[in-house]
Amino acid sequence: MMLRKVLFGVVALAIAAGVLAQTPPPKPASPPGTAATQVGGKFVAGARGPSYQGGKWIEITYGRPIKRQRSDLFGSGADYGKTVSDGSPVWRAGANQTTRLKTEVPLVFYGKTLPAGEYSVFVELKQDAWTLIFSNWPAQAKYDPNNKTELWGSFGYTPDKDALRAPMKIVTLPFSMDQFTIAFIDVTIDGGKLAVMWDTTMAVAPFKVGS
Repeated sequence: MMLRKVLFGVVALAIAAGVLAQTPPPKPASPPGTAATQVGGKFVAGARGPSYQGGKWIEITYGRPIKRQRSDLFGSGADYGKTVSDGSPVWRAGANQTTRLKTEVPLVFYGKTLPAGEYSVFVELKQDAWTLIFSNWPAQAKYDPNNKTELWGSFGYTPDKDALRAPMKIVTLPFSMDQFTIAFIDVTIDGGKLAVMWDTTMAVAPFKVGS
């Protein structure tokens, strides 16, 4: 009788373990995302067809929050931007870890050059006046409230490490972008635009590829 109970317990544990193994892990509330483009190269003919050679990468990594039926994400008046900024002086332009830009080429915004390198990315939110910020603040890999030399999101941001600030043109979209999105748009051989989109708001900063 005792042996039967032991065997039954072992079988029950095995079944439970199997069920747990088949249960997928929960999805993050704000999945990570990437925006990337490649500039400065050219297509070269080859035996297997043309291939793009000599290009340089521009890449942004960021968290992608979802609207989840919320209304008026950015607010208005004196409270404009406070919800998404969550008490920080600027918005992390995403969620979770600090948004990061890696560029292998200099980028020129309104005549000001951002040297090739890696930067944290923030947006200063004012109604009808967004400002794109590239900062030399390093980013935390994991949240540590005691770490005062690196940032998590935009908490602890100060402007003394700003590398470049650029105004953004605000556009009202004809649809609602459910998941926050950063994208490179209208890219040419000379440059393009960095676009930030969420709900019916798109903010755009044009850039040129420097030398």
